[in-house]
Amino acid sequence: MKQLMELSPWVSGVQWLFFMFTNTVVIPITIGAAFSLPQESIVTLMQYSFIVTGIACVIQAASGHKRAIMEGQSGLWWGVILSLAAIAPAQGIPIETVGGSLVVGIIMSGILTLIIGIVGAGPLISKLFNSNVMGVFMFLFGCQILGIFLQGMLGIPFGNQTSETEVAIDLPISLLSIIIVLIVIIISAKAPAKYRPYGLLIGILIGWLAYNLLFSAEATVTNITGFQFDIFILGAPDFHWGIILTAVVTGLLNLANTFGSLKGTEPLYNIDTTKSDYRRSFSITGTTTTIAGVIGLVPYAPYVSSIGFLSQTRILQTLPFMLAGVMFVSVGAVPLFASIFATIPLSVGSAVLFVAYLQLFLSAFGFFKQIDYTSTNVYRTAIPVFTGVIIMTMPGTYFSSLPELWQPLLSNGLLVGLILAIVLEMVIPWDRERES
Repeated sequence: MKQLMELSPWVSGVQWLFFMFTNTVVIPITIGAAFSLPQESIVTLMQYSFIVTGIACVIQAASGHKRAIMEGQSGLWWGVILSLAAIAPAQGIPIETVGGSLVVGIIMSGILTLIIGIVGAGPLISKLFNSNVMGVFMFLFGCQILGIFLQGMLGIPFGNQTSETEVAIDLPISLLSIIIVLIVIIISAKAPAKYRPYGLLIGILIGWLAYNLLFSAEATVTNITGFQFDIFILGAPDFHWGIILTAVVTGLLNLANTFGSLKGTEPLYNIDTTKSDYRRSFSITGTTTTIAGVIGLVPYAPYVSSIGFLSQTRILQTLPFMLAGVMFVSVGAVPLFASIFATIPLSVGSAVLFVAYLQLFLSAFGFFKQIDYTSTNVYRTAIPVFTGVIIMTMPGTYFSSLPELWQPLLSNGLLVGLILAIVLEMVIPWDRERES
């Protein structure tokens, strides 16, 4: 209690609050655009996102892995959901079926993650995610999610587009997006160290203001006076087994985030991750993912990007992090705040996050450096990376000749590449990786 009376934990907590905000605020906006949700539903998703994220962070820091690692809506899940919303309609799957089947798949994957945590299977599964698999994951995830952000930056709408819909690059919006990208890069790379953590936030504020001054904003602040409780926002439960299978596989591959974040923070905290740490962390992530499926949120995972924030700010204590979680819940509980944040232009949010996720290249390169490549073992990386990237460039209609069950999974380059990487590591005795 004495620490709560000091200024330092609260100042550090505000920094964590900005980090949580910038990594969360755009997610419900993009999901709402992809599924053509009304503004009221986007506001509700925004409130849910802030509240559940804040609670999840506090619980993980207090009784989970007990480190200051943001527990947020998973970027892997986010990319897969947006990809399904864009590709599935081209395969003849209605957007309502996509949302309803995702609800079922997310709940199933949440329960499976919870079971993995309870039985303590985390350390065993971690052996599948070696340096090569993690490098492939980081690289392909960057390609997929940055492609989505670039689409938003260029003013190209998300979600289902009919053949009659005229889709083209919006030049004025694209120019503003490029300027925002340059501003955020300059702040993040050249500004004094104490200002760099705020680069994303500054980019959002400048871009938001500039967009409203230059363009006639269509979105208005929704008049909501109380907390709106709703479930199955993405759609009532449905059973397209191809999408459900894709969701379950995504949930299993999403475990890589927990391994990456916990292993990545070991040097910072000077500790080794124990079986109990994995058990508690997976149990909490499984519970929040199950809840996310019911209320329509992108499922959860520890954020690997927290490592960079911790390394830069050195705010390793859990108290400021937990204070930020409580403040985040408070912001989500106020309908006016959620209504205002829901009007952030999609192009502005996409431009800011485009810069943030460029760091994935550094993460991927760091994993690849741990491998002694030769003309023989280069296939362990080249096959999954090139296959995944090529699939990403193919229209969804190309996969319509495949069995309906497998279309959503096999048309996702990220998932195919990651599965290939795991299978190749399991069946072929490649050269030993050198010590990093």
